[in-house]
Amino acid sequence: MCLMQDNQQKPLVVFGASRFASLTAYGLTKDARRTVASFTVNAPFVRSGTLDGYPVTAFESLVEAFPPNEHEIILPLGFTNMNRCREERCKEAKAMGYHVANYISKRANVWEDFQVGENVIIFEGAIVQGFATLGDNVMVRSGANIGHHSQVGSHSFIASGAVTGGNVAIGDHCWIGLGAVLRDNISIAERCFIGAGAVVIADTEPDGVYVGNPARRMPGKTSLDITG
Repeated sequence: MCLMQDNQQKPLVVFGASRFASLTAYGLTKDARRTVASFTVNAPFVRSGTLDGYPVTAFESLVEAFPPNEHEIILPLGFTNMNRCREERCKEAKAMGYHVANYISKRANVWEDFQVGENVIIFEGAIVQGFATLGDNVMVRSGANIGHHSQVGSHSFIASGAVTGGNVAIGDHCWIGLGAVLRDNISIAERCFIGAGAVVIADTEPDGVYVGNPARRMPGKTSLDITG
């Protein structure tokens, strides 16, 4: 775990060439005042040589183009395979020698002693209340509210407008959808997909897809059915 501030000196490589990667790079430059050196994706996915005026470099040749002793990397990938794709790319980048950075918007509401893991991205307007903790490789989108004494497991994604009560435990590899509400003192089991607008009032079971108000598990569906 580390305090929320990263090394502000090294330029950053942003993994991805999607609009989400573009949005993250925008926040890094305009909000965090970081320098973005390049986007990167695996070679088969390089569709264009540039994005937003920055080069797009094949991940396989990144070390030569942007050496890890001179650059950091951040990986704002989505929820494919219940966030496992983001987890795997993170591990590969670290094996290549890169320090994995965080981005916590100055417009997010967090406490000064807030501690996080690595590749934690918290967008503007998000609130993380006192005594809440986030694991590695967690994304918290704009306007989400993580309640006091809550825990968000590693490799999870909290979408915009999602709200947790206090003392909520979210397991690893979870997806909490747009505007979802998680009642206080409940546990979201690992690898759960909580649909947009769902209101969860009781503990969930692993690998489940939960929708509705109150939320119910969809029969015959698993989270991997939804995310690939």
